[in-house]
Amino acid sequence: MRKALLTAIFSVTAMLSASVFAQDEPRLNRAIETLENGDPAFGIFTGNFSLANARGLARSGLDYIFIDMEHSAFNVETLQEFLLGMTDKAAIANNGHLQMATTPIVRIPQNGRENLQWQIKQVLDMGVFGVMVPYVETAEDALEVVKAVRYPQPRGADHPEPEGQRGSGAGIASWYWGAPNYTQVADTWPLNPEGEVLVVLQIESEMAVENAREIMSVPGVGAIFIGPADLAMSMGLPGQSGHPEVEANIQRVLEICLELDMPCGLTTNAGNIAERIEQGFRFPTVGYWGDAGIGGGTAEALRRAREASGRD
Repeated sequence: MRKALLTAIFSVTAMLSASVFAQDEPRLNRAIETLENGDPAFGIFTGNFSLANARGLARSGLDYIFIDMEHSAFNVETLQEFLLGMTDKAAIANNGHLQMATTPIVRIPQNGRENLQWQIKQVLDMGVFGVMVPYVETAEDALEVVKAVRYPQPRGADHPEPEGQRGSGAGIASWYWGAPNYTQVADTWPLNPEGEVLVVLQIESEMAVENAREIMSVPGVGAIFIGPADLAMSMGLPGQSGHPEVEANIQRVLEICLELDMPCGLTTNAGNIAERIEQGFRFPTVGYWGDAGIGGGTAEALRRAREASGRD
């Protein structure tokens, strides 16, 4: 009897300990965790897919990186090597968890109006934690992106819609994440509060500005990123991203983001990052091109960003 009682006590204690550990375990996606905590997240774009750059960015202090495969080569094998290069085994051992210090997100080449499923499936299956889609102009575009990112949901799921259309076959991604339950957690946040995949849509045209509210209202959209250069070009003002009319449209999109509690980003630098944070941008980049880590200008912008946001 005593042995049975002790066994029961130990079993309950183990279950409670496991529960506490699970609660203390950080998210796999640091960018989502940062936003969920109410803090702005800071990143850069990079088109340098070298292993040296992967190692440097993994310990850069950035919350995320946009791996730019829109204006750089779309090569899935190279992407897989780059992601492996970002794996920091010493950090895993020291921290005791699998969260990457810098979250890798891929910007795919195809625009929102194009058939995106194969590219989204390819980069997610390599193990990235989010996708950025350029030139999304309508709610229909946004919906197709979310459907391509999500798996078909099991019966009785809390968040069955939008219908997922991603194909099964996540052996590489599951291994890279270290998540045997990958298909359950590889879902869109914040639609699924437990989801670890961030869907970032770019607003880069006058049509997109007009449809911004409808785009952001599609369940599964996680963040908006404004593209000032393309926006200026669509307005007949190429090379004039600082034009007052372009800035007015940027502020229109930001206002809707703030109203809907949607993280909003755009490119910044050391000279304007503090102002952009004060305006309400929660997902800005602090530089453009990572090259074996981050350079002095980006490091200074990141320092100012953390200081301005209270994350110093």
